[in-house]
Amino acid sequence: MALFQTLRGWFGAPGGPARNAGLQTSVPLGNSTAPAAAVNFDSAMQISAVFGAVRIISETIGSLPFNLYEVGPGGRKAADTHPLHRVLTRRPNRYQTRVEFWESMALNLAISGNAYAIIQRSGTRIIGLLPLSSSQVETTLLADGGVAHAYTDGMNVKVYGELSMWHIKLFGNGVIGLSPMAYARNSIGIAIAADNRVTKMFSNGAKPSGVLTIDKTLSPEQRAQVRKSFSELEEGNEDRLFVLEAGMQYQQVSMLPKDVELLESRRFQIEDIGRFFGVPSILLNQTFGQSSLGSNVYEILSAFYKLNLRPYLEKIEESILRWLMTEDEAQRFEAEFDFDSLLRADTLGRYQANREAINTGQLTPNEARISEGRPSLPGGDQLLIQGAMIPIQNAGQKPGTEVPSGTQEP
Repeated sequence: MALFQTLRGWFGAPGGPARNAGLQTSVPLGNSTAPAAAVNFDSAMQISAVFGAVRIISETIGSLPFNLYEVGPGGRKAADTHPLHRVLTRRPNRYQTRVEFWESMALNLAISGNAYAIIQRSGTRIIGLLPLSSSQVETTLLADGGVAHAYTDGMNVKVYGELSMWHIKLFGNGVIGLSPMAYARNSIGIAIAADNRVTKMFSNGAKPSGVLTIDKTLSPEQRAQVRKSFSELEEGNEDRLFVLEAGMQYQQVSMLPKDVELLESRRFQIEDIGRFFGVPSILLNQTFGQSSLGSNVYEILSAFYKLNLRPYLEKIEESILRWLMTEDEAQRFEAEFDFDSLLRADTLGRYQANREAINTGQLTPNEARISEGRPSLPGGDQLLIQGAMIPIQNAGQKPGTEVPSGTQEP
């Protein structure tokens, strides 16, 4: 059995990530090759595609309206009296606004696949949530099935139980989420290497390196003098006219950007990195080869909202009910981001939808007005419905006159 486990570790095994007791990891346990450049949070965020993808996810989630609802026999209403309502909708901690708090959680979730926040309590009431950098937290699965989170702050290490640390995770082994940045290491490394090459090339005046050949043997002093005199052929930013004499010839040896298709490679990296984060390249301002106007973009945006952002929001909403509420509260309350605000149509489309909803008795006029940010009006709280609909066999006939009871029909 030990030999089988060793071979399994060498060659890998099919299926999802393993869940074994001990320290959990959100990064790949093995890599096929070394990256083209060192990849960490700071170097990755200097790549525009990474920064743009993470910013879109975190800022969009942070901008969404959020509310906590209490569900009762008459429907649901905002749970204004619940202590967690104030924390999640107005003041999560002493340092952040609601928007900043959700941005911090979404940033860590998008980068490392895990977001952590210390649960601050006064007795049994939750009075604050303090986000932590996921790079400073290590999650361990204990032998008894419990989970411990070790937070490193300088030289100090604090260990929190699962009831003292709020942990949101992307898909993984069930205990910890997989890190998109870690699994995109090779793609991000190529983008970093390409950026470094472009930076070095332009800092050198976009001059390629080369070889200077002379048709006679030089002494060490002459060789040093020639190297010093003609070094600016491949170094420096000055554009000068050099005169080569005595049979001297200059031959380029480095490849130009067009030779290595540097522009095409950088364009592809935008698409490749966007795939890891689930962000369409058009949202990263990559419009080459695709339409940037019309319904095509609207369909792309709609798919992004539904297939990328919706799973993020669902994970957060369910995590609130699971870890920040008791079992009894989780059955009576709902946590919800206002996802409809992302799919909000244009003015004409909203007016048409409101008219249909009012005419079919699904909305009152005041509910439609409130959804448009307008005040309610007297008499607008009644459901209305069109009354001109008749059976098709009665079409074209005059409506009959109602005869009072006890009188002769005219």
